[in-house]
Amino acid sequence: MNSVSQEVVLDSQPINFQPLKERGQREVFCGLTGIIWLHRKIQDAFFLVVGSRTCAHLIQSAAGVMIFAEPRFATAIIDDRDLAGLADANDELDKVVKQLLDRRPDIKLLFLVGSCPSEVIKLDLSRAAQRLGKTFAPKVRILNYSGSGIETTFTQGEDACLAALVQDLPKSTESNQGDEVDLLVVGCLADVVEDQFSRIFKDLGLKSFAFFPPRESTQKIVVGPKTKYLLAQPFLTDTARFLENLGAQRIAAPFPLGVEGTEKWFLAAAQELGVPADTFEKVIAPQRDRANKSLEPHREILQGKSIFFFPDSQLEIPLARYLNRELGMNLMEVGVPYLHRQHMAEELAMLDPKTQLAEGQNVENQLDRCREQQPDMVVCGLGLANPLEAEGFTTKWSIELVFTPIQGFNQAADLAELFARPLTRKNKLMMVEAA
Repeated sequence: MNSVSQEVVLDSQPINFQPLKERGQREVFCGLTGIIWLHRKIQDAFFLVVGSRTCAHLIQSAAGVMIFAEPRFATAIIDDRDLAGLADANDELDKVVKQLLDRRPDIKLLFLVGSCPSEVIKLDLSRAAQRLGKTFAPKVRILNYSGSGIETTFTQGEDACLAALVQDLPKSTESNQGDEVDLLVVGCLADVVEDQFSRIFKDLGLKSFAFFPPRESTQKIVVGPKTKYLLAQPFLTDTARFLENLGAQRIAAPFPLGVEGTEKWFLAAAQELGVPADTFEKVIAPQRDRANKSLEPHREILQGKSIFFFPDSQLEIPLARYLNRELGMNLMEVGVPYLHRQHMAEELAMLDPKTQLAEGQNVENQLDRCREQQPDMVVCGLGLANPLEAEGFTTKWSIELVFTPIQGFNQAADLAELFARPLTRKNKLMMVEAA
């Protein structure tokens, strides 16, 4: 087992993190699940997965809707004729897209989403998107990305989608340079969270800001050298890279989870954009005080409890920082699918220096360490939760933390409750058994 070291600075004292580098059997959820929150966010977009019946069943069950409800996603099924080469998959796809757009004239943006089966038969969806885009322009924009879960963690589906959107943004030129947005908040946020953040930015005096992805794909967003962007999610590596190719500059900040993380996130933006300190304190103080008060009942439940994170969603480090610093939980191990040292620098600077980090996954080794340490709570994927529950562990599904609005001051207590609830349930069950 190899280890690598990383140095970050906290209060001018270097902290030398040595995460375990794990390589082996993994438990990976499919990147197609990102469609569930993406289709709710971009309200005039449609997601057409080019995949198998398994892909269709996965998305439908994950979304919790029946297909006859006509949600804004569907699957173009690759059948035996396609796999055997008896039918031209591109011709078949063209027919499906035409039928879809004839039936759903409200669609303004169509994503062709690659899957494991489409990649196996080498179906080039980027060329298909270009070909179909010319056919249906200007009424419908057609983009593509891969949601394949073979080599990625499931949240990278959002990263791939937003990266495709960034590459389709209008280029900053002399004629539209005045339209460049000053601040771009990047990453899918629930509408209720986005509305709260928007009100705070307005109260801080910011006038030129936008959220990405936008609720309507037709919203004009121009990104250029004067644009600063703020990541709202920690798994947007490719999206950030393409934004920087357009000239945008990242504002270094922790992620807006919990009271402390949210305040520092807003503070980083305010300092970068010249908001006076007294204005910032006037706007943020009431939100901060109210949120801190709302954490008190949950802190009584979580204080002193130990927690173990399996790598799954890329949210593990910000969540661990929040649970440790604001709710008093003890961190046994914090696993991440991969560690982006630049994007995580501010989070690592606030993390307990005694924390054991693990990058990558060898599920058998991590299960052994988890059983040895016997934490009070385990955060893991769906595939591990039930077996661990059967062994007596209390678990929290990591995917629930992606589906649920957890960012911001008003959601700090809701986030704490997500972790307190399993422990409360276990205590009640133990009382029933004792009776």
